[in-house]
Amino acid sequence: MIVFDLSCSHGHRFEGWFGSSDDFAEQKAGGLIECPTCGCDEVGKAPMAPSVPAKGNARAESSGETRQMTTGDMPSAVKKALEGLAKAQAKALETSTWVGDRFAEKAREMHYGETDEAPIHGRATRDQAEELSAEGIAVAPLLVPVAPPDELN
Repeated sequence: MIVFDLSCSHGHRFEGWFGSSDDFAEQKAGGLIECPTCGCDEVGKAPMAPSVPAKGNARAESSGETRQMTTGDMPSAVKKALEGLAKAQAKALETSTWVGDRFAEKAREMHYGETDEAPIHGRATRDQAEELSAEGIAVAPLLVPVAPPDELN
């Protein structure tokens, strides 16, 4: 499942869970997505902050954790910065191979010398990423979501 931050044309922000980017596009095209606050069906993906796991020695936040939020249009400087990040990530991934759900397995194979080192990207759960990190395998979340090649038109 993919979680998208969504916003309507009236500036209300909310989350939506989809099986894939294509699922989101199909539901939007079919008029099946609407703002839970005002019912507006002019909904689009809002810029999302990356999810970076906390260090192992960090204190857990209370269940009443709050996050800073905003409504309305994103400032042009922020839009430009996000576009720059997306372009830089796309450039870096040009030489990387998509390994899908086998990311943790492939990263271990390279780390332990079972296969040649090469840049890869794919999917991993938070637990898998933490296990890889604990083994000394450097991993990082992608800042901008990437559509798997088999899910592209």
